[in-house]
Amino acid sequence: MNSKNVGNISELSCILAFMKLGYAVSIPFGDCERYDFVVDINNKLYRIQVKTSNTNHLEEGYISFRCDNTTTSKGKVVHHTYTSDEIDYFATFYNEKCYLIPVEECSREKRLRFSPPKNGQTQGITFAKDYELEEVLKTL
Repeated sequence: MNSKNVGNISELSCILAFMKLGYAVSIPFGDCERYDFVVDINNKLYRIQVKTSNTNHLEEGYISFRCDNTTTSKGKVVHHTYTSDEIDYFATFYNEKCYLIPVEECSREKRLRFSPPKNGQTQGITFAKDYELEEVLKTL
């Protein structure tokens, strides 16, 4: 399966998670917006950018995703980091759960931990359970 198909499956999985909870989802026409879809939550619109989870670090207790996109322009690779002017949240999907993370809490990569690191550190750690879609929706 190519990377475009993998990304489409992630996007559809996140859209379906919102719709199963009764939220209206709108998808922009074309493929030119910085966000993948818009969701109406309590009469407020939120722009969501979906990223596919990287599961290469499950043995270490976390998944991650890139918080930027890469394109080529005039033969050069261009990285673009998302800002709050472009999107409100990142969403990712793993193990039948959608996770919603505010763009302000992301830099180039975001890790969602399922267990504490082996060194016991908890300060500055992002635990996945705190970003499950249903938990974040309670705050909106």
